[in-house]
Amino acid sequence: MLKIGFIGAGNMGGAIMGGLAAKGGYDICAFDPDREKTAALEKKGVRILDSEESIARECKYVLLAIKPQMFDKVLPSLAKGVTPDNVIISIAAGITEEYIQSICGAGTHTVIVMPNTPFLLGEGATALAKGKFTTDEEFAAVKAVFETGGIAEEVPMDKMKEIIAVNGSSPAFIYLFAKGFTEYAKSVGIDEGAALRLFAKSLAGSAKMLTDSGRSVDELIKMVSSPGGTTLAGLDGLYEGHLVDVVGDCCSRCTKRAYELSK
Repeated sequence: MLKIGFIGAGNMGGAIMGGLAAKGGYDICAFDPDREKTAALEKKGVRILDSEESIARECKYVLLAIKPQMFDKVLPSLAKGVTPDNVIISIAAGITEEYIQSICGAGTHTVIVMPNTPFLLGEGATALAKGKFTTDEEFAAVKAVFETGGIAEEVPMDKMKEIIAVNGSSPAFIYLFAKGFTEYAKSVGIDEGAALRLFAKSLAGSAKMLTDSGRSVDELIKMVSSPGGTTLAGLDGLYEGHLVDVVGDCCSRCTKRAYELSK
């Protein structure tokens, strides 16, 4: 049975623990100073420990489900219990393997992870990078943890800041895109709820076409675009607005901020 300890029991940490508890086969421990959060997890079979250090001493795998600004406080406490046998997993934007090792030890085994919020519904898309000293077996175990809430893909360590725009932050960008469609629907007298459901299903179906149809993005666009039809008229507006360039700029800004937060 794989033993894994969590530091932080917020939305993402709680969702991962809940998924693992439901799946079974995991010995799960957690520490969070907020007893209200841990009390709910305790009912699901999660063992609550009293410190970061105790998590490291009790569990081989330690998952840091905390905000980047908390690392300076948490890592020194965690380091007191870290041994060469531990694997430290971070899901915080901008946190690097080198930073973790600078506090927990130069040879610390790490996995750097970027999940996204659809994990909460079992529809997550998680990117993971294997640390320098982490074994293939350890990495596979961590990858399996995140596959309980969706798909997980390995990404090179030096691209973990760039991938944030693609899967970590992209749900927010998609929601803003959706807002444009629902606000248009409302402006022309269509029920907003009906429009949202129709657009969301169109989005889900389009995603399925991207992954399962075997067609390229350009081929899929062409499938919807009849000559002289409504789709081409709408696409003209997006091309004139340089949508692809706007998305590229959005991703570049996201990545730039990840580097600014990096430590």
